[in-house]
Amino acid sequence: MQLYDTARRAVVPFEPGDDVLMYTCGITPYDSTHLGHAATFIAYDVLQRRLIDRGHTVTCVRNVTDVDDPLFAKARELGIHYLDLAAGEEARFERDMEALNALPVASTPRASSAIPDIRGFIGMVIDRGHAYEAGGSVYFDVSTFPSFGTLSHHTEEEMLALAAERGGQVDDPNKRNPLDFVLWHPSASDEPSWDTLWGAGRPGWHIECSALALRELGTTIDLHGGGADLIFPHHECERAQSEAATGESFVTHWMHTALISMDGEKMSKSRGNLVFVDRLREEWDPRAIRLGIVEHHYRTEWEWDDELMPRNRDRLDAWRANAGSNPGLLADVRARLDDDLDTPGAVELVDAAAASGHGTREASELLGVDLD
Repeated sequence: MQLYDTARRAVVPFEPGDDVLMYTCGITPYDSTHLGHAATFIAYDVLQRRLIDRGHTVTCVRNVTDVDDPLFAKARELGIHYLDLAAGEEARFERDMEALNALPVASTPRASSAIPDIRGFIGMVIDRGHAYEAGGSVYFDVSTFPSFGTLSHHTEEEMLALAAERGGQVDDPNKRNPLDFVLWHPSASDEPSWDTLWGAGRPGWHIECSALALRELGTTIDLHGGGADLIFPHHECERAQSEAATGESFVTHWMHTALISMDGEKMSKSRGNLVFVDRLREEWDPRAIRLGIVEHHYRTEWEWDDELMPRNRDRLDAWRANAGSNPGLLADVRARLDDDLDTPGAVELVDAAAASGHGTREASELLGVDLD
């Protein structure tokens, strides 16, 4: 199997052991699942299916970020407890994933469950000389980690711009370096707070995933993923603090999915240009929604258009009308998936088989589309 690795910027062999350890960054549960979320998790679902098909067992952890600024802001706006909001949106997300036929993951740990782990993790980073206390917060000192930036390959200027855009508080006067990032900081009056040696407060965003990954999967993960918008700062910071704490390589292979656009802009909750999965499910067969996702390559940005769903409704009908067995097609689709998860190529092969009256069942099922 060949997969693109973000850190190496190349399609390289993916050669894990019998049990594949995967960590995918999950949702911040303050709103519905949109198509961009679904595309990310369906890509990793197809990868899991092919790894299982190849004889591996897969332990996939997908966290829930239930301690984070956007969740607190939305709960504040709605006048409800942040954990009540998180529980409702997490349940809606799980219904969407089930409808899209995503395989169950091994665990979906919440950040709020990891406070003791986070406290211990921060202690490890401080003890190894990679963090400092200032102004009631604890910061990671990027100057102590020379390879900072080698995952994202951004210049310092680019990292500063992205950090400013994505909540990195580069103007924080307590920082020694604008790229230093928060491990622990004081909570606002209406936010949850936990006691630590460094004062009461709550964790920073990045350290939640590091602590959960270490707790759930151990020191080194075979594959870590998420949307491309997480490469910096989230995954860059996550890698730095994890390796600083353990002294070991954190991730063998980094896999990121491209973003989806609508009306010429990237789908985002801040812009409001979203297509929600639960609303699509009111009108369309979830299998057609899944096909609308896998007809695109996971690394290629694409634009929502109104023909996506009618086109994939018709595709589903054609595949179902020719749902016989076809081992030869399955072998060809396996080869496409082993070539950097080429789902568009796989879909084209199944389309061709259906158009010529040949069976589509096994290949369709490998893509996560059941035809019964």
